[in-house]
Amino acid sequence: MLLGLAAAVLVPALPVLPVLVPIEQTLVLLAPVLAALSLVGWWQGGRLLPAVVWVAAAAWVLSQRLPGSEGYGWLVRGWAVLLAGVFGLMLLLRPRRPLFDQALPAIGVGLVLALLALLTQGGAVGDQLGRLLRGEFAQRTAEWTAWLARLAATPEWAAYSARYPEALALRQQVEAQYAALPERSFGVVPAMLALESLAVLALAWALYQRLGRARVGPALQPLRGFRFNDQLVWGLIVGITLLVVPGFAEVRGAGVNLLVFFGALYVVRGLGVLAWLFAPRRWAKVALVVVGVLAWQLLAPFALAIGVGDTWLDWRGRTRPSS
Repeated sequence: MLLGLAAAVLVPALPVLPVLVPIEQTLVLLAPVLAALSLVGWWQGGRLLPAVVWVAAAAWVLSQRLPGSEGYGWLVRGWAVLLAGVFGLMLLLRPRRPLFDQALPAIGVGLVLALLALLTQGGAVGDQLGRLLRGEFAQRTAEWTAWLARLAATPEWAAYSARYPEALALRQQVEAQYAALPERSFGVVPAMLALESLAVLALAWALYQRLGRARVGPALQPLRGFRFNDQLVWGLIVGITLLVVPGFAEVRGAGVNLLVFFGALYVVRGLGVLAWLFAPRRWAKVALVVVGVLAWQLLAPFALAIGVGDTWLDWRGRTRPSS
């Protein structure tokens, strides 16, 4: 939980993540979800005071001005309220279920409602939304590009680049990759928004389990116990189909988003399998974290393969590794 809080705070401070995640200020998502959890807990017999406090905190957070354009800020506030409202409704209609069983339908229903709201407004609103999103990502990229430019103007960087000439080529490569990030991020906004929302719901769930007395569902399991319904593999299959079949060229973007979202879920599932395999060996866990930080490009595809294979092989249903 503490690592999750640290990650939520550090998202705006890291060079790449603010360009990848749609909502830079994760507190705007977290506070309304905690308010929804507190209201559901009070409805199920908990105390009223925490619910009042969290609702007031959520209202205060939502009333603050957000970085970026005002139009984008209203979009962020709208999604935060919609996500928290649908999630709270799911908790009331389907009580005592695990987080993933509540969060995934809530995010899906929220995205469908948002899409329907856009469709009812006509194509002009969709074009305006596209320009707004592209402008937001371009602004974030420009801020980090300007930071790189200021860094390159310092005497320390001049001395370093004189000593290591390849540093100049590396900086130019990073700037070129930054320039391409806004368009790439725009193409996977639905998937990244769903993943970010899922992470915030998990963090809020863990926080509420620590702070609230009334239980709205079971506590989160450790990473080594993370799994979900095997039928979700169809999300990957449909995404691959939309990408490779020529007749679906017009909806190829939907295929990309399906692959990003469900692929990320299966990467986490694969990491859960690896954590289970290395459970008795602390040194192996440390090695896994180090590899994940330094060589995530290699670990992610491997974890994806392990996670997808777990659908049929059920690694953790076999004999538990001995110490």
